[in-house]
Amino acid sequence: MDSKVRNDTVAVDKRVRDAGLRPTRQRVALGNLLFAKGDRHLSAEELHEEALAAGVPVSLATVYNALHQFTEAGLLRILAVEGSKTYFDTNTSDHHHFFIEGENRIFDIAAGPVEIVNLPEPPEGMEIANVDIVVRLRPKRSK
Repeated sequence: MDSKVRNDTVAVDKRVRDAGLRPTRQRVALGNLLFAKGDRHLSAEELHEEALAAGVPVSLATVYNALHQFTEAGLLRILAVEGSKTYFDTNTSDHHHFFIEGENRIFDIAAGPVEIVNLPEPPEGMEIANVDIVVRLRPKRSK
């Protein structure tokens, strides 16, 4: 194992541990795939394909479980975009997204241009955790 891979694995191990999760071999392997490429948006199926291609023997159910555990621990943000299609975002800061219909591609909207006003008061005893805006895009239709 080269030193960069070893350092990345140690960093993911620490990140998982700091989030209150046990750094199992599969969680660390999936974390390496998730976090090594910077901010990204992945479905469980896409991560499963990446894991298999990288030689990580893991079931789709294990990928789903790990992604949901990472989300509950604050390492990922979940984005429900199309019906049952769910993406996991490695950027957990407050930000919004563009979604290209037909391509199932999602990417961040640059910080700043979206202003949210007149949000409703949450019910008593509740607070707004965050607001997700997904702007759906499609190619312009010719006239």
